[in-house]
Amino acid sequence: MNKSNNSGIIGQFVNTVMGVKSGNQQQSLNTSIATTQELDIRAVLVYTLGTILQILVMLLVLLGMEKLVMFIDNNSSFPGWFSTLLTGLFFAVLSIRSRIFSLLDNTRSRQTYDQVIRPRWSPPPLAFPIVWMIIAVLRVISSVLVWQQMNHQFLVLPLILFVVHLALGDTWNTIFTVERRLGAAVPVVILGPWLSAVVVTAIYWQTNPIAGMTLSFSCVWLTVAAVLVFRIWQLNGSEPLYPLKLAPVDRSINTQN
Repeated sequence: MNKSNNSGIIGQFVNTVMGVKSGNQQQSLNTSIATTQELDIRAVLVYTLGTILQILVMLLVLLGMEKLVMFIDNNSSFPGWFSTLLTGLFFAVLSIRSRIFSLLDNTRSRQTYDQVIRPRWSPPPLAFPIVWMIIAVLRVISSVLVWQQMNHQFLVLPLILFVVHLALGDTWNTIFTVERRLGAAVPVVILGPWLSAVVVTAIYWQTNPIAGMTLSFSCVWLTVAAVLVFRIWQLNGSEPLYPLKLAPVDRSINTQN
């Protein structure tokens, strides 16, 4: 009993830190989502513009941090370690809550993962926030090392690519977790979070080998995640690999018969 309670406490803590909501596991009895085979052009535009705007906002935040850290470094009233601490906290917030800069719905929820058919080897739901918390710590460490290597500059190629990676991950979350577009999630997870993670890790490695090695674990995890997304797509109908138009359907009449 104590072990179960401890697991529950740990799960609640991890989900709270990572902003994951268990959500209502029961879908509405009166409504459902019907899909057609038609490409949802509006969704493609929304995803594209939402991602671009999130990247631009985060670049402005990087610029603001660069100005702030420059002021701190040039002010003798601050201890020498203060800018490093502030930078670490900044990357921690960015790694865990990058979605606050997104205009898309980036609710972190277990609902989609709990309800779809999954392969037998799929990790338990709690594994995801735990792993992402570990990756967030590794991102902070590696990004601070790159920042130090780049003479306390934020608007540099490695960190710019890093925020692009975060934005692509948030957009994928909207597509898969929020809107449950299992087909569109497959190419997006490969060309977005996975590929950008490989690119960021490579350029981190070139900038500071320790930073690259630290971040490389995220590539391993995202490879597993990409394979899992692909298998979920296969097991749940293999819908077309692009966003389908969604239409609400009222089933209240059918439920009354």
